[in-house]
Amino acid sequence: MTTLDKLSAGRGGTIAQVGGEGALRRRLLDMGLTPRTKVKVRKVAPMGDPIELTLRGYELTIRLEDAREILLEEDPA
Repeated sequence: MTTLDKLSAGRGGTIAQVGGEGALRRRLLDMGLTPRTKVKVRKVAPMGDPIELTLRGYELTIRLEDAREILLEEDPA
């Protein structure tokens, strides 16, 4: 298992757990980042932050700080 911030562009996996506390966790869940959801890193900004994800049929951009709270099972290479 790894955290979402460790994935490079083109890699993906299935969310196993969403960490964080209070408002941060609630915001991540509200954006669709829930356990058992497939997610793929679409793009990484030139300076590395933020990252653009594809999940549930839409694109979502989040900060690396928030991506560190998401534990996932990485898809095989």
